[in-house]
Amino acid sequence: MKSTHSFILQASNLTFHYPGRALFSNWSADIPSGITLVRGGDGTGKSSLLQLLAGVLPAQAGQLQMQGVRLDEQPDAYRRQIFWIDPRTDAFDQMTAIEYFASVRAAYPQFDEKLLPDLTEGLSLTSHLNKQLYMLSTGSKRKVWLAAVFAANAALSLLDDPFAGLDKASIGFVEKMLNQVAGNTAQAWILALYQTPIGVPLSSVIDLGD
Repeated sequence: MKSTHSFILQASNLTFHYPGRALFSNWSADIPSGITLVRGGDGTGKSSLLQLLAGVLPAQAGQLQMQGVRLDEQPDAYRRQIFWIDPRTDAFDQMTAIEYFASVRAAYPQFDEKLLPDLTEGLSLTSHLNKQLYMLSTGSKRKVWLAAVFAANAALSLLDDPFAGLDKASIGFVEKMLNQVAGNTAQAWILALYQTPIGVPLSSVIDLGD
């Protein structure tokens, strides 16, 4: 799928193999503004690709560049432009949702404080804000990550299976938010999913196969 949007991230000749398993060899892509779908079945490398693009999983070869900033030359500056969190992480379990949002606010200068109340209400998080994250269900923890990513306003946001564990109302809210951000030419969003989402406008598709 071609796009007239500007490129936010450029990946050149990325190579990443797990021991005994080749995932990506000389893989290249230009990620435009708007929403890019990474589609693929189990084991095709969707989550690994997001971690590579986030700069948290080191590639064996290749280059990543975000708006003129190369990962190999300025790793901290590169990563500061990106919002990524492993939805399965327990690293923040001792924080309350409010404390976690404060940590995101400190990390992202464009954090939208005014948007946060609407996000927490839209995702039915209001009653959970003062609870430590280990007390929340898997779905509620994922809602905390989603509220954070929309408020953070990072240049690149990476979402791994963003609808997993969500109730129907929350899925609808996330779809609405994605529609709102899709037209922002200063931002790119990459969604890793098993199938193409209905009702979400896409700028490009990366198909890793089944």
